[in-house]
This record gives sequence, structure tokens and C-alpha cells, in this order.
Amino acid sequence: MVRAAVLPAVGAPLEITGIELPDPGPGQVRVRLAAAGVCHSDLSLSNGTMRVPVPAVLGHEGAGTVVAVGEGVGQVAPGDRVVLNWAPSCGRCHACSLGEVWLCADALTGAGTVYARRASDGSDLHPGLNVAAFAEETVVPVSCVLPAPDGIPLTEAALLGCAVLTGYGAVHHSAKVLPGETVAVFGVGGVGLAALQAARIAGASKIVAIDVSPGKEALAREAGATDYVIASDTTARDIRALTGRQGVDVAVECVGRAVTIRTAWESTRRGGRTTVVGIGGKDQQVTFNALEIFHWGRTLAGCVYGNSDPARDLPVLAEHVRAGRLDLGSLVTDRIALDGIPAAFDNMLAGKGGRALVVF
Repeated sequence: MVRAAVLPAVGAPLEITGIELPDPGPGQVRVRLAAAGVCHSDLSLSNGTMRVPVPAVLGHEGAGTVVAVGEGVGQVAPGDRVVLNWAPSCGRCHACSLGEVWLCADALTGAGTVYARRASDGSDLHPGLNVAAFAEETVVPVSCVLPAPDGIPLTEAALLGCAVLTGYGAVHHSAKVLPGETVAVFGVGGVGLAALQAARIAGASKIVAIDVSPGKEALAREAGATDYVIASDTTARDIRALTGRQGVDVAVECVGRAVTIRTAWESTRRGGRTTVVGIGGKDQQVTFNALEIFHWGRTLAGCVYGNSDPARDLPVLAEHVRAGRLDLGSLVTDRIALDGIPAAFDNMLAGKGGRALVVF
């Protein structure tokens, strides 16, 4: 038996309880978690903004050590350090055939399976976003693990599995920020902090961080922000004032609210680019009129998982970490136990802190 944070139903409080994991079957791996990041997507799953079968063990950003492997697994062995990959690509669907593995049609099919049972009553449990990282141990398909980079502590390597891949990818793969360009990042949470660092690595000349909380300014500046703006009705105007009244070349939206998406778009120059990373609900409607779309010539693009290929990008990120260009530890503002996850959700809703990290 291992301890896990179970979501019994959409909108219900998490329950810290014992679960029974089966031995890994063919093609499966059992992993003992070192750490798991608390991502806004986990909050979105718990409140129904995103849907997964329940009851479920959430958590998708994690790293740990392989403790057992099933039949036919040769890619990893007990004792190997791994990063969890919550969105493995099938390699067969149309998106994968185009090389767009982040849009794989089958990436989340594992969330519908039964992977464990409650210790108390034997009821079925689903693995959230495939990997069920909010638990001391988990059993996943071998496609859901990648080698952890050498020289990086597992606790910090956990952040590579979502926040950093997403934030870095949004800047480098989706927005394709060029040296000398100006960038605005909306939302200074875990992904936003990673995006700020990525903009600095890309050589952006001005990096504006925007958040509702004045208390996040120091975090943002440490990550690379040259300017900090408190979100208000005048945010777009404030950003244009910082850029010679032109607007930034690139805006990266990490919040997922209609008003923020619209503001990010308005904050870019004529011909500018906005990448939307934040996951909003169906009720968040963003409107534009036809004339302004023509006149401003701006680009608005969605961004899934940073448009990243984890197998390709993890070694790149690791080199940035080892070279001192990317600081994983600075993303973390709270190190917590499993029973601290509900409070971490509350902090997200209140706009407090960066990444909370469950350390086992």
C-alpha cells in the first residue's frame, strides 16, 4: 500500500488515503516518486474545467526512481532515474505523422484505464493525466517515462515534466522569440516563471511580467523580467508605454481567462504574436471584430504542452540547467507534503506563489 491524493469526484475535496498498486504488467514500469509539482491543470481537473474519469489520482509533473518493470520492458531498469511524461505520443496518428507529437490523438487514452484500487474498499482508481504523480509510487506504461538528465536532482527534475517544457516551449517553439525582440508574459506562476527564463535565454531585449499580485515582482525579476506590471484595466496601455507606444513583439498568456487573452493580444505591436498557454473554461469567450483583425495583422495561437517533444527537448533543457542559464529551483516557492496539495490549490486561486512541489 502507498499513500496518494485521490479525487473522489469532480468538485470534491482531495482525500489523502492508501491505495493498492498492482505489479507492473507487460510494458509497464513502477516508479517511486521523488517529487511532484502542483500544476494549474491539476486544479482544472479537480474543478471540472478539464474532464477525466473519476475517482482518480491526479498529478502529472513528477520524477522518481524505477523500482520494478514488467515483461518486455528493456528501455529502463530498476534503479534508473526517470521523469514522467504525461502525454506520450503514439507515433501513428495524423498529428504524430506530421511531427506534431504534442497534439497526439491518443496521448490521454491511458486516463480512462483502471490502474489501482483504494486500499479501504477496493474501488477502482484512474490515473488522472496518465501518470498519477500525487502518490508515493505509481505504475505507468514505459512510454510515460524518460531518462532523468544527469547532474540534476530528481526533486528539481520533476519540474521539467510540465512547467518547464510548457513555458520554454511556448517561447521557443510556439512564439519563436528572436534575439532582441520584446516579450510580455501574463501570469507569474510555475509556467510563467519558466517562460520568463526562456525569454531571457532567447535573448529578448525587454521582458515584461504581468500579474495581479504585487508580491510576485521579485520572483519575476529573478526569472528575467526587466519590467513588472500589476494587471488592471490599463495593462495593454501600460505595456505599450514601456515599448515606445508600439506594443511587444510577443505576448505569452499563462492564465487562461478571456480578458487576459484579449489583453495579451492588445499588448502586442501591429503584426505581433500572442501564444495562449493557459487553459480556460468553455464559458471564457474571446471576441474580436473583423476590422481589427485585418488592421492589426496580429497572430493568436494556441499552445499545447509548449508544442514540445519531451524526448527531444528534455536534453536541451538539461544543458541549459547545467550551464546555469535555467534555474529550476527558483520556480519553487513552496515545498509540501501530499496533504499540502489542497492549500496549494487555494494559493493558485488566490494568485499566490510560483510552483508548489510535493517532496516525498
